[in-house]
Amino acid sequence: MQQVLQGLPRGAFQNAVDKYRGDRHSKGFSCWSHLVAMVYAQLSGVGSLRELEAGFNQHRSQHYHLNTRAVHRTTLADANGKRNPQIFAETLRALIQVARPSLKREGEELLLLLDSTTIALRGRGSQWTHASATRTPGLKLHLLFSSNQQLPVQQTITAANVNDVEEGRKLQPVAGASYVFDKGYCDYSWWNRLDAGGARFVTRLKRNAAVTQVCARAIAEADASQILNDAVVRFTHRSNRGGHCNAYAGLLRRIEVARAGEDSLVLVTNDLEAPAAEIAQLYRQRWEIELFFKWIKQHLRLRRFLGQNENAIRIQILTALIAYVLVAILNAKARHPSLWAALAELRTGLFHRPQQDESWWRRRRQQQEIQTALQPGLFG
Repeated sequence: MQQVLQGLPRGAFQNAVDKYRGDRHSKGFSCWSHLVAMVYAQLSGVGSLRELEAGFNQHRSQHYHLNTRAVHRTTLADANGKRNPQIFAETLRALIQVARPSLKREGEELLLLLDSTTIALRGRGSQWTHASATRTPGLKLHLLFSSNQQLPVQQTITAANVNDVEEGRKLQPVAGASYVFDKGYCDYSWWNRLDAGGARFVTRLKRNAAVTQVCARAIAEADASQILNDAVVRFTHRSNRGGHCNAYAGLLRRIEVARAGEDSLVLVTNDLEAPAAEIAQLYRQRWEIELFFKWIKQHLRLRRFLGQNENAIRIQILTALIAYVLVAILNAKARHPSLWAALAELRTGLFHRPQQDESWWRRRRQQQEIQTALQPGLFG
């Protein structure tokens, strides 16, 4: 557990605590103890506050090394319900900045995937979600995900009825990066901002989008079975029916991709040079963010919650992302076969102290060597 927490930027964490006065009226349960307890809950897979209390307090002798103390479920419940989630949000942001250079691969183009997922909340205590509920009541996690590093880059948590594109518009484009997203982020003015910022984007074109073909592009013979059409287009109208001006006046690529047993996929991008097969492959990689959402929901605590109000739910979502990044940092050093293998090993030995065991075995070997050396003299 101590090795896991070494990845946290303690200075940035303390700055966030001071900024939001997180330890004010803490009654001895500091923000650090709160974070340690919630990360333990995510990594150990506990399902309730009572289970967390029993499991964490079973290792009281280890609390000193973690700079924490025993956890009481009522105190933790109060902290989850009242402590400012921005402390954990800023800690996550600083942790990602620390993790990204260590997980970066040389020479790779930055590929950023954008999507959202709904964190479902049902049953007793979730009545506060009804006012903003869509098909699934709960909160929505909006995420920008780095495909190169398999790491979340930026996140926001909103009500379930907030449109994806509203959060997408808040992103500042990174020059030279490629953004991949689905039809939920259809906003031509925002596309124009990405293009003006020197970023490439790949997305799907809506069926009713009015475009005019400027010229057709030749399709490579090797890609003919995959690419049905490749053309340079521009938007036909400068404004929509509502009178809103379309800020995107440049050219686009419209690429039609074949899918086995399904209708063809119509993609659009501002990259006028790359091969059509490369653009299609970029959009296929968007599935990685869906796999990420599935992974954290299956292996971290995002289905059963340790609190019922919105504040507690937000803190648990943020600590799930913090736990994911910490495991990713540890896995980059240990080189496990997969992230799940790293998490499984952690769960079986969160309070295991490998240094202590290694020291014990070293002393044991030394004693055996001394005994072996003395045996000829004793029996000679």
